[in-house]
Parts: sequence; C-alpha cells; structure tokens
Amino acid sequence: MSGTATGTRLILERSSSLRLFTLFILYVGQGMPIGLFWFAIPAWMAVNGASAADVGSVAALTALPWSLKLVNGFIMDRYTYLAMGRRRIWILGAQTVMIGSLVVAALINPSVTDVAVLGAIGFTVNMATTFQDVAVDGLAVDIMSEDERARGSGMMFGGQSIGIAIATAICGFVIEDYGAPAAFLIVAMIILVLCAYIAAFREREGERAMPWSEGTAHPRNLEIQIEAWWPLLKSTVLSMGKLVSLLWLPVLFGRGILYGGLTGATPLIGANYGGWDTSEIASLTATAGLVAGVLCMTLGGWLGDRFGAKRISIMWCIFQLVMITCMYLGQPYWDNPLLFIAFVYLWISLDLLLTVSALPISMRLCDAKVAATQFTIYMAVSNFGISFGAFMLGKTDELGGLQSIFLIVGAGIAVALALLLFVKYPRRPEFFGIQNRPEVLSAQRPA
Repeated sequence: MSGTATGTRLILERSSSLRLFTLFILYVGQGMPIGLFWFAIPAWMAVNGASAADVGSVAALTALPWSLKLVNGFIMDRYTYLAMGRRRIWILGAQTVMIGSLVVAALINPSVTDVAVLGAIGFTVNMATTFQDVAVDGLAVDIMSEDERARGSGMMFGGQSIGIAIATAICGFVIEDYGAPAAFLIVAMIILVLCAYIAAFREREGERAMPWSEGTAHPRNLEIQIEAWWPLLKSTVLSMGKLVSLLWLPVLFGRGILYGGLTGATPLIGANYGGWDTSEIASLTATAGLVAGVLCMTLGGWLGDRFGAKRISIMWCIFQLVMITCMYLGQPYWDNPLLFIAFVYLWISLDLLLTVSALPISMRLCDAKVAATQFTIYMAVSNFGISFGAFMLGKTDELGGLQSIFLIVGAGIAVALALLLFVKYPRRPEFFGIQNRPEVLSAQRPA
C-alpha cells in the first residue's frame, strides 16, 4: 500500500514521499527562528550602530544551545512516550516552548542596545529549537532508508534554508518598519501552524496522535528502546569511540566555524563597508538562502547519489577555500556591491551544500539504538564550531581587523578537507551490526 492515510491518519512508515515531505516541512519551521535570530537580528543591530563585539556576543549566545544539544539526545533516547512514537512528543513540546518564548520576547520589546536581553531571548528560543532539531534528526535516522538519505539530506537542509530565507526576509522588513516584537509574533504564528501538521501524522502504524488518543507503541520501537542510563551511555561511548568516528568530528567542527564566523561577518561587511541597511541585508541573505535551499533539494541530493558523499564534500571544501581566499585578499574592494552580493550567495550556498553532502556520512556512523544521541553529538560538534566562529568574530579587532575572520574560517575548512582526502569514511550503513538486522532493514525499506 502506498497511501499515506488510514482514515485521516498519515503514517510516515508507509510512504517515502510523506517521509521526505515531513522532514522538509519540519526543517522549514526549524529555519524560522534561525532566520530571525541569526540573520535579521544581527543585521538590525549592525545597521543601528552595534559593534562587532556586540553582534558577536548576541550571535554566540544564540548559537550556544546548538553546541549544548548533545545532552538533548541522551534525554530523548532515554525518555520518550512510545505510544506516540519515539520523536513526535518531543517535537510538539519543543514547539510549544518556542511559541511561548517568542510571545514573551514580544512583550519585553528589547532595543538594539539591550545586548544581554537579546542574547538571552536568542538563547532561550534556540534552546527550544535545538530540542526540535534533535527530535527531527532522530526521526530521520529512525525512519529513512539508506537510499533516501542523500535526497532526505537535501530536503532537510533545503527546507531549513528556505525557512531561514523566509524568516530573514519577512523579519528584516518587519523589524525596520514595525519593530522586533512584530517579528517575534509572526514567527510564533508560523510555528503554531506547523504544530497542527505534527499533530496530524504518525511515525508508525497503530500509534497515538495525542496522549489522550487511542493507540499503542510499535514493536520495533519497543525492541530498540533503551530503558536504563548505563546501556545508553555504554552504546554511545562504544560507537563514538571508533577511530573513524573520532576523525569525523574535526570535519564537522570546521564546517561550523565557517557558518558561525560568516553569519556575523555578513551584516558587518554590508553595513560598514557597503552602507546597506537592515532590509537590504535581510533581503539579500534571504534570497541567497532561498537559492541555496533549491540547490540543496536538487543539485545537492543528486550529486550525493551520483558521485558519493565523500567526493562531493571534498569538492565543496575546495570551492569554499577559493572563496575564502578571494575575500581575504579582496578586502580593499569590500565596498563593491557586486563583490558583496557574490560573497553572500556563495558562502550560504556552499555551506549548505557541504552540510547536505556530509550528512549521510554522519547517519551511516550512527548506531540505531542511540541514533538521537550519537547524531546529536555529531551535530553538536558542528555547532561548537559555530559558537567558536561567532566568538572569534568578536575578537577580530584584536587580530588585525574584520578580514582576519577569513583566516580563522579558512583554517577550519583546510583541516576538514585534509581529513576528507585521507580518511576512509563508511559508504554504506554496515558500520553497526544492528543496522543489518532483518527487523531494522524491514523498518527502513521504502514504500
């Protein structure tokens, strides 16, 4: 049966197209607070005279929950409500907190000079967003088949990029004309709509829609669920302790440095060198994000399927190093609008394309028993890199000027490229025996 519903119920286990769409739309929603706090708010601050240190401080606090989210994976793998599936209850809970936090932020109405308040709001909303992120990532590892992963990676990060683009564009204009509270409320309303979709689908046959509905836990989930902390910790340590897994971490960290450094550098270059205002910077980054999202869902997934995750990741790293070198050497020309536009389009697209190409490798390294925990550790390492990049942005005055961020970013990508060239990462999900067990393969088989 290829249908996606029994009555009105949507079952992810039954339909490949439904799985891919669900991951796409959840990542669109996840991109909304990222677009608001990582792009629109920094642009608003930069245009209104905030220093690199202030923008970097808010960016670092906003990014910090993404570095700490490895704790989320342990909690989710240990505690869940299996009658609703392994991940849905966490997604719904996280989005409820996001909505409440954004409403409170609108009531507080911080100004550009309220750096600590803006950082605290960004931290709180992004903490809730990380719980959704971990739950969705765990859902992807749980529910997707191997031959869906390259496409799924493209849909996930393409969707996130589109969500970021939409939020950046809308919030950039709204903040400039109506203030930050209006932007907070708009994002809260969009997330509320997404909650309705999450309430409509099920992960597997027979599960409940809501805690008070009828349904039972799926046998596959009951079998792999770990009900004690020690086995969970032991399985995670064993899988993470493999040499190939440890050598994957610097690749993820290097990618994170680029995102964290260039997210904050973009509005500073645009405002201080090119004279761009908030709405112009927001519109540019939003359009670049939209283009990047489309590239991820089309070119990114196709290239990964056709040539392999490792080869394509190497190619994107090389392109990133060329771009970084050109921007560092081209600092006297940063006031040229064409150079700035090209830079924004390139770094956003190349960052997402590298993320898409590398994601299947992270999934292949995961043990299904601790998928949320292990995958979250990989993503947390990348987000430590983001926090580090944002932190180093605030230190650029001491390091010789804003252009020094490109040296820091370039060093991270150079290390990632060296490891991709010389380490043999897994090509198929045979890394752990559990993924070859008949019941797991059956659960992963596409509709």
